[in-house]
Amino acid sequence: MARTHWISAFLEAQAAELGAARNTLLAYGRDLKDFESWLARQDNGFETVGKQDVETYLVYCDAQGLSKATRARRLSAIKQLYRFAFEEGWRNDNPAIQISGPGRDKRLPKTLSEAEVDRLLEAARASARKAADRVRNTCLMELLYATGMRVSELVGLPVSAARGDPRMLLIIGKGGKERMVPLSPPAREALAAWLKLRDAKDDARRATGKPPSKYLFASGSAAGHLTRHRFYLLIKEFAVAAGVSPGKVTPHTLRHAFATHLLANGADLRSIQTLLGHADVATTEIYTHVLEARLSDLVLTHHPLANDAPRKARGKTSSDGQ
Repeated sequence: MARTHWISAFLEAQAAELGAARNTLLAYGRDLKDFESWLARQDNGFETVGKQDVETYLVYCDAQGLSKATRARRLSAIKQLYRFAFEEGWRNDNPAIQISGPGRDKRLPKTLSEAEVDRLLEAARASARKAADRVRNTCLMELLYATGMRVSELVGLPVSAARGDPRMLLIIGKGGKERMVPLSPPAREALAAWLKLRDAKDDARRATGKPPSKYLFASGSAAGHLTRHRFYLLIKEFAVAAGVSPGKVTPHTLRHAFATHLLANGADLRSIQTLLGHADVATTEIYTHVLEARLSDLVLTHHPLANDAPRKARGKTSSDGQ
């Protein structure tokens, strides 16, 4: 069986049986094709790979300077490929099953203060020359911060998800799992304003015999909606206009800010887990560490006893009283 057929059959099964998202499938495909190319240079193939071959490949990845997270992801893809091959009867073993991954570097996610988010939202309201683009940009940012959506969930929102109860938004997450997320008053207002303009555009399309778009944020891209890359560039523009360092502002940073700010204001982890669409609460627990780090920094920065400078004497000294 051709090596490339292994990859295509595996990806088709992931999409059909598990409902894997397109971005997940693309990542699997890239990782497995890199492994395939390395095997070809060793005059080897998927059918004859042994445990030592997989370990040698991981050493090669390390030598290439790939991060622990990337190496762990590639090993995961290889393990899943061989589990699939075993189930299909292509192999009678899984050569990667006993290999431990390199683990991940434990880094706290970057986040933004509430003041920085407010400045970003203001920048979105004032951005772009066209009024319609300003309304769209405002809606994008308000929805992202109000819901903590992943950027792929945001740009790919079907317009049907925004119909019905204006207090809630239906989000389709990883694996096609649905969740309902409440909208803040500013987000509801921004969504209503954008829907009015967007529906008017659809009416104009119908008048010329063109079908309306099914997406909330339609565009002329191949996907039919605003792309992740375009939104990434937009949010960088907002950061510059808001006076916030562009290096710390990404769509995912807003997701982190959403969770961290909720936790800081008394929300419980289970609720945040549900809102973010995390399958495991352990993933959500990272935000407790983010909050602890911010509180620690706050104390170290602002507490009068937190610096090494000599403290001024308080009250009168004995000599003062003499």
